Amino acid sequence: MAVYSKGSRALMISMRSGAAFPYNEMVQEWNGSWVHNSEFEVKQPQLTPRPVSADAQALEHAYPARTEFEVLDLLMFNPFETYQIGSGIVNVNLPGLKYETGDVKRFYGAPGIAGNYNTPDNFNGISGAILAQAVGYAITIGKYVSGATDTDQSTNWFWFTAGANATVTGRGGGYPVNVGPVTLQS
Repeated sequence: MAVYSKGSRALMISMRSGAAFPYNEMVQEWNGSWVHNSEFEVKQPQLTPRPVSADAQALEHAYPARTEFEVLDLLMFNPFETYQIGSGIVNVNLPGLKYETGDVKRFYGAPGIAGNYNTPDNFNGISGAILAQAVGYAITIGKYVSGATDTDQSTNWFWFTAGANATVTGRGGGYPVNVGPVTLQS
């Protein structure tokens, strides 16, 4: 086994400043450098962060997710377009619609008092009361053109068969007209 000197009269060069200091006053830092005790710096705490456990998976008093009620969509001015005279087919313009074929939708007029809605305006021989029938209408996505559904227009149009036939072709319905679920919930 080797025997080392106590170094009582020896000098050592600091690895930080390069100055000579008494050997007995030198200390080793966390990174292995030998420095004088006046130059000593402790290890930065951010270099050794505490371990973080995983996030909890559940809350103790959580409520189930809330199901949002279906809301009305406001249609643009004169949203209805009759297909032809003597036909009950009505095309409806609703940009950005998110409905599917087979959905049952009801039409509402302007909001009235106490949460009630008025009937839509009459247009092209079809009365607003027929449009606002309580059971609604099963819709088909696309625009009914030339005896068939044009699916190229499926993002802005849907059609239904009204309970009355048109006496005039063209657009109508006035404003405001809303479309949405058969039963409104609050």
